[in-house]
Amino acid sequence: MTCLLTSTTYEFNASDADAILTPDSCEDSPVKFHVHRGILSIASVFFKDLFSLPQNHSESSGSQTPVIPMSEQASTIDTLLRLAYPIPDPHIKTLDDLIPVLEAANKYDFLEVTCSLRKTLLSPRFLDVDPIRVFCIGCRYDLREEALIASRHTLRIDVLNYPLCDDLKHISAHSYHRLINLHRRRSAAAQDLLKLPYDVKCPQCNGVGHCIYNAPKWWYEFLKRAKGELTARPTSSVIFSVQFLAEAVTATGCMRCPGNMLESMKYLESMKRQIDALPCELEIEDTTNNTSIPIANLKGETIISTSDDPVV
Repeated sequence: MTCLLTSTTYEFNASDADAILTPDSCEDSPVKFHVHRGILSIASVFFKDLFSLPQNHSESSGSQTPVIPMSEQASTIDTLLRLAYPIPDPHIKTLDDLIPVLEAANKYDFLEVTCSLRKTLLSPRFLDVDPIRVFCIGCRYDLREEALIASRHTLRIDVLNYPLCDDLKHISAHSYHRLINLHRRRSAAAQDLLKLPYDVKCPQCNGVGHCIYNAPKWWYEFLKRAKGELTARPTSSVIFSVQFLAEAVTATGCMRCPGNMLESMKYLESMKRQIDALPCELEIEDTTNNTSIPIANLKGETIISTSDDPVV
C-alpha cells in the first residue's frame, strides 16, 4: 500500500500525546503518530500489556515520550488508529486497503477494530462485487462466519473460470475444495429439479398427433440452456429471468411456444422456489474433534438465508 501521508496532512499530533508510533515506510519524511496510551490500552490488549511494562525511552525522541517502532506502513497505521480513536471511521475503498489493516488489528489485538472490519468486509461493495475474495479473506484470517456468508454469495460466480488472484495463495486446498463441492452439489440438485409435467403441450410442436411423452420445444431449449447456466452458477436468478426465458423460447422457432411457456409459468415458478430452498452454505468445521457442524447450529440461528437474494 503506497503511503500518502505527509507531515502536513498528519493529524495524530496532539500536544498531550504520551506515546509515539513510527511506521516502517516514508523514510524521506518520517511520519510519527503521537498517540494516547489510555486510548490504545482500551482498544488493544497488546498495547495495554506493553504500556504496563517498564519503558525505555528513546533518546532520539528528544523527550521522555516513548517511541514504539511498528512494521506496518503509515497508511495502515493511520487507518487502524482512526478506527480505534473516538473519531469518524475512515472509508476503506478496496479489499487491498482492508487486508493490511485487518492483519494489523489481529496482530495487535484491536478487538473492536477487528469487529468493525468484519462488518466492512461484508458490506455490499465488497460482498456483492467479489465474494470469492471475501471468502478467501475470511478463511485466511479464520473469520468463519464471514467465510460462510461469502460462500453463499459465490454461487453467483463461475468459480472454475474465476481469474487467479493472490488471495487464493493464502487459503488451504481443503477450503477451496469445500467451496467447489458446494457449487457442484447444488448444481446437481438444481438440475434434478428441472422437470416439466407430461401434460404440458404446445398446440403446434407437440400437441395432438405427437408422441405423448414429448415436451414442447421451448422446454428442451430451456433445459439445455438452464443446465449449462446451473453448472457454472447454481442459482435461480438467471435461468428464470425474462431475458433468459425469452431467448430460449425464441430459439425454438415455434410460433405457439411463447404462449405455451406463459401458460406454464406456475410450473417454472414452482421450480424456482424449490431451487431457492436447496442448501446453499458450507458447514462450519469443529476443529476440536474434526467434525462438521451445520451453520444453522451456530449460536442457535441460521446465518445464511435460503433465498437467492443477496445476504447483507
